[in-house]
Amino acid sequence: MSDAPTPTAGTVIRDGLWNNNPALVQVLGLCPLLAVTSTVVNALGLGLATLMVLMGSNLAVSLIRHYVPTAVRLPAYVMIIASFVTCAELLMQAFAYPLYQILGIFIPLIVTNCAILGRADAFASRQPPGLALLDGTMNGLGFLAVLIVLGGLRELVGQGTLLRDMDLLLGPAAADWTLTPFADYPNVLFMVLPPGAFLGLGLLIALKNVIDGRLAARPERVATEKAATGGKRVRVTGPVA
Repeated sequence: MSDAPTPTAGTVIRDGLWNNNPALVQVLGLCPLLAVTSTVVNALGLGLATLMVLMGSNLAVSLIRHYVPTAVRLPAYVMIIASFVTCAELLMQAFAYPLYQILGIFIPLIVTNCAILGRADAFASRQPPGLALLDGTMNGLGFLAVLIVLGGLRELVGQGTLLRDMDLLLGPAAADWTLTPFADYPNVLFMVLPPGAFLGLGLLIALKNVIDGRLAARPERVATEKAATGGKRVRVTGPVA
């Protein structure tokens, strides 16, 4: 398998975090994204596990990319991903067992996350280890950021709290981190249920599209202003004769 052109580190970072975000642009991994983001701690736990698997699998796939026959590359990649998922699952059982019980089947289901297999096949199998690791890190952070924002939105609107039960992941030191911005808040059950997850994700995608549209329109607006002034600098301060 021949290597594809090597992208720059800046391109990899921008694509993973924003331009090609796995959740907001590729719309991959929706099952865990929508199922476990009812609170920030759930989102953070699953996001960190996914980040670990993405980093490890991308690096491993890149290291063996010249030695795996094309005919068996996908089964090989799945085995690698499954190995890292098992490691993440065992670590969570050892250090955050109550949270592991809450997340349940969604930790082992990381194996089937299309975002992870897609990055392994489309990027890591064609790029050197350093870039593959960077790509896994940035895509994992991009996915983690969406999980946390969506989890925070659903927890705040649905239950009126933020950072609730963080001690399940970070230990007793985080037991007092709960924020309650509203007194006597009436719980909004809709946001805690799956329909609220779809609504929240739709709002995040819409917000990203608005930001991208404004960023894309900025060069055209600047060019139009320059054309209107004949490309000359216009004095905007001081007295006008």
